[in-house]
Amino acid sequence: MTTAPDPPSATAARSRRRFWVRIFFGFCLWLTAELAWTCWRITEQASREELHPASAIVVFGAAQYSGHPSPVYKARLDHAYELYQRGFAPLVITTGGSGGDPSYSEGGVGMEYLAHRGIPESALVAETHGTDTAESAQRVSLILHRNGLQTCLAVSDADHLFRIKQVLGADGVTVYAAPRPNLVPQTRWQRAEAVLREAGSYFLWRLHIT
Repeated sequence: MTTAPDPPSATAARSRRRFWVRIFFGFCLWLTAELAWTCWRITEQASREELHPASAIVVFGAAQYSGHPSPVYKARLDHAYELYQRGFAPLVITTGGSGGDPSYSEGGVGMEYLAHRGIPESALVAETHGTDTAESAQRVSLILHRNGLQTCLAVSDADHLFRIKQVLGADGVTVYAAPRPNLVPQTRWQRAEAVLREAGSYFLWRLHIT
């Protein structure tokens, strides 16, 4: 007894399914490779300190509590203060909007903290409207370009600096990385989580989602 051949429509449907399965697995393979490459680039950048004279030191904001910088933000600001005192740049820009606290902004709190530490107000600028890293970086690039400045030392967490350099670099700013000292050693899982989070944020920026 012979089996009747499948009708052409069924054969075409199986071919389409196989095509889309290959497309799906090809996309997954590409995405995995791209994620691994980005994570390596983030990790490689995080291992480098690029102290270099620049037009400005840019401190990327972190949480603030009722007008006081959080421990993470304070560590970034203290590192920026040290770099300013060592003469790496004549100007310090602090960044960050108000978030959930309408009375204070991260940029304003950072500027006030550095002024109390002794940096002249004439050497301080606060960017106070950025809602995330990408927006703060874009606003910083405007501040720099409007003042004829082209270079900066970016101060933030080590794993954060790759994305900062990509965003500012896309606006024509030459960026040198100045990671803040770690307050608490990270476990391998915490480090992997931070790198994956940065990789995800970087992809969203590339897709113009954030």
